[in-house]
Amino acid sequence: MTRCVRRVMTQVSLLGVLLAVPVRGDEVDPARKAIAEASSAYAEAYNARNYQALADQWVERAELVEGGARVVGRDAIMASIRGWLEKHGQATIQIDVERVDLVATSLARVDGVILFSPAKGEQAIQSRFSSLRVLEDGAWRLVESVVAPSHASALHDLGWLVGAWQATDSTTGMTVDLVFGKAAGGFALVGRTTMRSKTGATREAIEVIHADRDDGLVRTAIIDSLGAHAEGVIESDGMTLNRVLTGVPGDAVAGSRVQYVQTVVPGGEGQFTLHSIERSIDGRPVPDGSPLHFKKQ
Repeated sequence: MTRCVRRVMTQVSLLGVLLAVPVRGDEVDPARKAIAEASSAYAEAYNARNYQALADQWVERAELVEGGARVVGRDAIMASIRGWLEKHGQATIQIDVERVDLVATSLARVDGVILFSPAKGEQAIQSRFSSLRVLEDGAWRLVESVVAPSHASALHDLGWLVGAWQATDSTTGMTVDLVFGKAAGGFALVGRTTMRSKTGATREAIEVIHADRDDGLVRTAIIDSLGAHAEGVIESDGMTLNRVLTGVPGDAVAGSRVQYVQTVVPGGEGQFTLHSIERSIDGRPVPDGSPLHFKKQ
């Protein structure tokens, strides 16, 4: 599976919620007024799930960056927004635009704060954003938008992992039990994995997932009972998660450096598939692992 984003998380999940309220203070020129109106229209379209109106807010080759993850192109951005909102049917946004700088006659930078409500009655999650809008065919459209989730909110989209899961490797017959729980007051997730072969041999691993306070990147660290360990980041395109990892193999493996990607694809209520791909040891390619289809217990 090819990677279509630059390393998440996460959490993603605030995809496309940029520039959605008028600028504070007096609107002293037509350009700022038009940008404020476009921003308000974006919020209305987002909360109403008007995907056609949302798409019209982006230029064709727009880029969306959130917590280090990058989605390129209007179609890809809209696919991410739609996929995410279909899983979060009650999500709404409120955005405070703090500053509009007219960089050129037809180019403006907009900065502010996003308040994202995952569902009615739930506490709003805050992130900062900085975006570029360009005047195209009479409309101020988004060219680039960068969202920096707070470290408190970056794990929000991984909350569905909490609980007990089980899968069986179709190739080896190995059973994999995975349990995730919240830790550190909700600022981290801790996962415990137990792998049992058909012969009864057992291998265990511990994973800690947390969000970087400075850049909002979702980072992960894994240690297992055979001496292997790896660290990396969790990327997201709004639907699929990629755990991009680099580390040291276990004692039984010849080599000193491993690299691999684990794709995590939700498959509906209480299901997801994990697949280890793009694997290498000391730079030498290694075949992909078998997909593991987890079900919630």
